[in-house]
Amino acid sequence: MTTWWPWARLAAAALTAAAIIAQLIRTLERTLAASDPWTAHVPTVIANFFSFFTILSNVGAVVALAIGGVWMLRHTTGSVPQWLATLLLCVSTYMIVTGIVYNVLLRGIALDQGSTVWWSNEVLHVVTPLFLLADVLFAPRPRALSWSSLWIVAAFPIVWVVYTLIRANFIIGPATGDPWWYPYPFLNPHHVPGGYLGVAGYVVGIAVAIIAVAAAVLWIGRRRAASVVPTVEDAALSGP
Repeated sequence: MTTWWPWARLAAAALTAAAIIAQLIRTLERTLAASDPWTAHVPTVIANFFSFFTILSNVGAVVALAIGGVWMLRHTTGSVPQWLATLLLCVSTYMIVTGIVYNVLLRGIALDQGSTVWWSNEVLHVVTPLFLLADVLFAPRPRALSWSSLWIVAAFPIVWVVYTLIRANFIIGPATGDPWWYPYPFLNPHHVPGGYLGVAGYVVGIAVAIIAVAAAVLWIGRRRAASVVPTVEDAALSGP
């Protein structure tokens, strides 16, 4: 497994990057063909595209998997460095949560097939999350991280929610012309029962899910690392 796992990581990174690019191209094609000023404003549409938690998480997955694959090819022995293990912990958590949230809350929502690349949608919401889950369970040379790493995992989602809720009311919805734009319906206080209180309920629920998934990923890494008996050479090369 050690010989082919880095190549699997690199292949997953390439597939995920292709899916992001394909969806971005489709989005820009629709934008350039639009006539309404709010729909045809390219900078806003691009900013909206990269404001989705799914897209940001998948971009992170591309970076982490590419770095992780190259690192494994260059270092055939030794423990995974702490910074890379932490990066993989964060990205794995975000992608697993993305897969859960999409398939539980958003799978039944009809998509505009004219603006959605179907295979890209499946890669970003199903294939890559499943690969990151497999990476957590089976990737060679797992490394135990401290439980304090959970704070690092929580930092990005908190910043993203604050950014999203502040920015939303300064953006005209490209598809609707509404004087607001939210990347996901469960964050939209104009549609969620209870307004901002209802949104807060969803945010708390997803925050609990993120921490729970992060704790599970962290526990698995610690458990797998504890079952590996390092060689003298691995101990010398492990480093921080």
